[in-house]
Amino acid sequence: MTAIKHALQRDIFTPNDERLLSIVNVCKAGKKKKNCFLCATVTTERPVQVKVVKVKKSDKGDFYKRQIAWALRDLAVVDAKDAIKENPEFDLHFEKIYKWVASSTAEKNAFISCIWKLNQRYLRKKIDFVNVSSQLLEELPKVTEESVPSGENQSVTGGDEEVVDEYQELNAREEQDIEIMMEGCEYAISNAEAFAEKLSRELQVLDGANIQSIMASEKQVNILMKLLDEALKEVDQIELKLSSYEEMLQSVKEQMDQISESNHLIHLSNTNNVKLLSEIEFLVNHMDLAKGHIKALQEGDLASSRGIEACTNAADALLQCMNVALRPGHDLLLAVKQQQQRFSDLRELFARRLASHLNNVFVQQFTQALLQLYNRSYFLSVPGHDQSSTLAQHSVELTLPNHHPFHRDLLRYAKLMEWLKSTDYGKYEGLTKNYMDYLSRLYEREIKDFFEVAKIKMTGTTKESKKFGLHGSSGKLTGSTSSLNKLSVQSSGNRRSQSSSLLDMGNMSASDLDVADRTKFDKAEAEDLDGGTLSRQHNCGTPLPVSSEKDMIRQMMIKIFRCIEPELNNLIALGDKIDSFNSLYMLVKMSHHVWTAQNVDPASFLSTTLGNVLVTVKRNFDKCISNQIRQMEEVKISKKSKVGILPFVAEFEEFAGLAESIFKNAERRGDLDKAYTKLIRGVFVNVEKVANESQKTPRDVVMMENFHHIFATLSRLKISCLEAEKKEAKQKYTDHLQSYVIYSLGQPLEKLNHFFEGVEARVAQGIREEEVSYQLAFNKQELRKVIKEYPGKEVKKGLDNLYKKVDKHLCEEENLLQVVWHSMQDEFIRQYKHFEGLIARCYPGSGVTMEFTIQDILDYCSSIAQSH
Repeated sequence: MTAIKHALQRDIFTPNDERLLSIVNVCKAGKKKKNCFLCATVTTERPVQVKVVKVKKSDKGDFYKRQIAWALRDLAVVDAKDAIKENPEFDLHFEKIYKWVASSTAEKNAFISCIWKLNQRYLRKKIDFVNVSSQLLEELPKVTEESVPSGENQSVTGGDEEVVDEYQELNAREEQDIEIMMEGCEYAISNAEAFAEKLSRELQVLDGANIQSIMASEKQVNILMKLLDEALKEVDQIELKLSSYEEMLQSVKEQMDQISESNHLIHLSNTNNVKLLSEIEFLVNHMDLAKGHIKALQEGDLASSRGIEACTNAADALLQCMNVALRPGHDLLLAVKQQQQRFSDLRELFARRLASHLNNVFVQQFTQALLQLYNRSYFLSVPGHDQSSTLAQHSVELTLPNHHPFHRDLLRYAKLMEWLKSTDYGKYEGLTKNYMDYLSRLYEREIKDFFEVAKIKMTGTTKESKKFGLHGSSGKLTGSTSSLNKLSVQSSGNRRSQSSSLLDMGNMSASDLDVADRTKFDKAEAEDLDGGTLSRQHNCGTPLPVSSEKDMIRQMMIKIFRCIEPELNNLIALGDKIDSFNSLYMLVKMSHHVWTAQNVDPASFLSTTLGNVLVTVKRNFDKCISNQIRQMEEVKISKKSKVGILPFVAEFEEFAGLAESIFKNAERRGDLDKAYTKLIRGVFVNVEKVANESQKTPRDVVMMENFHHIFATLSRLKISCLEAEKKEAKQKYTDHLQSYVIYSLGQPLEKLNHFFEGVEARVAQGIREEEVSYQLAFNKQELRKVIKEYPGKEVKKGLDNLYKKVDKHLCEEENLLQVVWHSMQDEFIRQYKHFEGLIARCYPGSGVTMEFTIQDILDYCSSIAQSH
């Protein structure tokens, strides 16, 4: 342990100006044995700091390293675990509790005693010592070679611990000198006093020699002082020369300052001239508008392409001149103010010319568009005009008038409109308002007429259009001799929409419309809902605007095409009135258009409008499903006729077949799957309801035939979301088929069946099967009597009556008669085999047999089926 102390003092604590007072070899309690040392140390400098330091060997094991240190003032409790018995364990309570196990109890006690002494000497706050022997705390640790590191001068005395602070460790050079000195004297170790006297005598000799050396150097010091005095005189002479030189240089400096000031003034004048020239060039270059531009702004031709280009260039040049960033002070110059006023006058003049010209262009285009409407016979002003040829012409292709030439003419003014927007927003806003007003009136007329033709195309080709006719406000469209309502050319706000008149038709049943009619409706609707046709009317050739301008354009679209959404809703309502199944076509088509529009721009006018209309279509679709379920619940069955396949079962088949053809690869397949689930549940519930209420047809027959039809439908259509319902339908069909067979067949050999029921009862009571024949009521004679009552002829007659009964119950559409008859044949054979088995077991060797065989049964059933 002494060697470890010396090593720790030398390698760890001496470099940190600390002294090691006590050490204990420990390991953590309850963990794998990893030894370390806890050291109690004090600093050599004042104020003295007392620490507990944890030291452990390095991983390689060749040196020690300092791991952690705690100030003794942070130690709250020292717990020795047991004050009576020897125990190497102890705890130190710092910010947390550290549990240790010492290598020996003696080391532990010595360490705790040292801690107690240090606490008494240096700390005001006293540490709480728990489970520590009072004798250990009262005794002072004895000074031994092991408790004091080598090379140190420290002592611990009774009553008060005294640590000597005058100790100073020798360095390596000093240790080497002492060793050489001691080697030169043989008795340096054996006779220390003689060695000390020798050293004292040598020291006195050295002191004398030193004094003599100092006295001998006095003469040299005097010589050195004389030399210093001569050097000072030379320095004074040099200072005088330097003063004269400085006076001469002062006059030169004044002359140079005058020259420098003159040069500075010249440079300042040149700089000012350059800056003035730069300012003049800046104003001339940026605020001078060419005469050609001025003439173009004042008199330029806004109708020709060359004139528009010249005016556009001039307007851009004017805008650059007006928006030039003036430097500080420019706005105070009179010439600049005059030029700015001139620019403002030019801007105001050109803005008025441009706004007036564009207003005239709008009026001219609006007038031409109206003339095109007349030429296409969209608006008819002659009373009683026969419109059949017109309708035939427009039913071939359903399109809006093409305004591309108008758009191309207006695109030439796009840059000028941008200029007007940035320079005079009031006039720009007025032009925009007029443009939207003209276009909204034009498109409202075109779109309303467009939708009227679409409605005529939808309804005029159906059977119901001939039955009900197409009502207008002043005439009827019936067959090929119908007429359209006349429209005025005035503002569309005074016109009553004809689309509302089309909705006066009564609801048309789905059964009144064949597949061809629905296909025609789908075709007309697809042409009518072509989103590209509507969007191209306004956006053709227009460059994609930035995000801030998209909102403005969207608002313009809403105002210009405000009639599209209500017209679409009216068209959808008409289609729904014609046939509620049309909502399937509309849902698929509208979903596709919405999906296409959202891929381009989810927030566009077209996307928003079609999205709103899609909500209406989805409501109609949901209403169609709800109506079908309601019709299922309201079905009434005749009490006098057999049920057969229920109407709503057939309608579900029709709906599913149509839906699968429409929704193939559609985006809204999920909506159809949800509708299927609702419908099939309604079908199942109402089939059972009708079966329970049926009086003419047995319940099992109604269930069997309808669920067989449902299973066949689902198997044919292969609807993936209805796989569970398909299995359920098959199970219900199978169960009710078996139930009907058992119930209808009953007991064709009734007396024989009662006889063997008695036999089975005796066996159940404990009588052995071979002893049943000894019972009086069930002997062989009684068995023969019962068997004689069922000859083959009677059996065939009973089966024939049964076949006729089944034929009356079953319907011809489902063709299940042979299936049921075959099942009854199997059930009858099963009963026959059961009777034969009882005869063989209960009457062995009696020779009693039935008067007909299984082959006879098969022949009877086959003959009956063929005869009917």
